Amino acid sequence: MIQYPFLEQGATIGVTAPSSGVSSELHELLNAAFKSMEKKGFNIISGETAWVQNKAKSASAKKRAEEFNKMMLNENIQLIFPPWGGELLIETLEYIDFENIQDKWVLGYSDISLLLLAITLKTGVATAHGTNLVDLRGEYSDDTTAMWQSVLSTKKGESILQRSSEKYQKEWQFDNPTPYIFNLTEQTYWKSTVNDKVKIQGRLLGGCVDTIRHLAGTPYGDVRNFEENYIEGDSVIWFLENCELSTTDLRRSLVQMKLAGWFDNCNGILFGRSSANTSVTNYTVEDVYKELSEELQIPILYDVDCGHVPPQITFINGAYAEVKSEHGKGKVLQIFK
Repeated sequence: MIQYPFLEQGATIGVTAPSSGVSSELHELLNAAFKSMEKKGFNIISGETAWVQNKAKSASAKKRAEEFNKMMLNENIQLIFPPWGGELLIETLEYIDFENIQDKWVLGYSDISLLLLAITLKTGVATAHGTNLVDLRGEYSDDTTAMWQSVLSTKKGESILQRSSEKYQKEWQFDNPTPYIFNLTEQTYWKSTVNDKVKIQGRLLGGCVDTIRHLAGTPYGDVRNFEENYIEGDSVIWFLENCELSTTDLRRSLVQMKLAGWFDNCNGILFGRSSANTSVTNYTVEDVYKELSEELQIPILYDVDCGHVPPQITFINGAYAEVKSEHGKGKVLQIFK
């Protein structure tokens, strides 16, 4: 059985950086995010790692893990919310106390998705793949991003519906933030490798391919054990996104996941929009999707609201989902069962 944490109104959020912290010249972003969360009625407990960054990480692997473990055991904290992702979270895994993972949310994406997936696979505790903390520093959030709070406040046995965004952000304009931070200028359109009308059901698992691929073959990426012990024969829907990979590197990574058995029990895959997916000769990302769809005999939806091209839907690792797409519009119904 999957365990679902629950976020109460006025809860305390623990901010720690198991990957990258925020360097001093960007502290204003973190301060603004804290103020925004406090305005929403949340309390903040911040760790030391959130405020420092050196040599591609916030601190040593041990220190990052210790701070995370401490927040996980702190009974006052209901949500652990890193400032953002980074590069080297994988160094911390051997020091994370998976035996004492509590029933509380961890939320993030990018490099954080490696920790999220490892927690859910090893413990059956649901984790939340969604917005960064620093992206909540605006006066308000767009409709898609704002759903994070409703999703994390869904009770066990209940369900929550999210819809595809109206528009997405083509490129980051850090010096020109809108009141909701992002510059949402492009029309969202979900695409498919099969028919226009797609319906997929199963348990959600996923994250950033660049990082989660490194869990395959380790004790932290045992998908088969998760399927046998936590989801009682349900199939899996993978949600994946590419941060920096070329099409050939993405293809290699997906084949590795396939060979590791990650897609053995898979009903469908959702791929987020990406500003990477660089073609190699004339090998495009659409070719990658088509080949995988044909090999696995499953539908693949792509350009969905997930990952580094915001806004993004809040996907819960472990939740049962019904995903529908038609005429470029998508719906994700997550059922906390």
